[in-house]
Amino acid sequence: MVHVRAGGSGRVNIAALACYKSGERSRLIYRLHVYRGRKGEPKTFGWMDYRDLILTAHLQLGGPIVLVWDNLNRHLVPGMKTFAADHADWLTVIQLPVYAPDLNPVEGIWSLLKRGVLANLAAADLSHLIRVIKRGLKKIQYRPHLVDGCLTETGLTLTTGVDITN
Repeated sequence: MVHVRAGGSGRVNIAALACYKSGERSRLIYRLHVYRGRKGEPKTFGWMDYRDLILTAHLQLGGPIVLVWDNLNRHLVPGMKTFAADHADWLTVIQLPVYAPDLNPVEGIWSLLKRGVLANLAAADLSHLIRVIKRGLKKIQYRPHLVDGCLTETGLTLTTGVDITN
């Protein structure tokens, strides 16, 4: 018998970017959003949180970004579209088809996390869950071949100098 304290509510949301550049190691950049069940506290990421993640990636990577992402409602709000348009000099957004998780490398990151440190986890409390998630993501971050494998699984490849607008 395993006793687990379950006093309280809360959840952890994760936003991540799997970053690839020809000739360089792949990178995983992520943010956690913790909801502790407090009154007035946002339950999940807002579009500005995603904007901030993209800005952080731009600073860390030091170059233009081609952002390929799914149709999460926060990705499609007017504020995010305005942000993308205002930064078109370094940000190109490509929207995946309506339901295409098999084309999203970040889905592979979630799979690695769930099959790894989160497999059979009975978290004692929210802070324990947060520590385990951060440890698992850090392990993936320091193993670029795992992030590479997530791109390989999509069937997508890196190609430079190709016009993708046609």
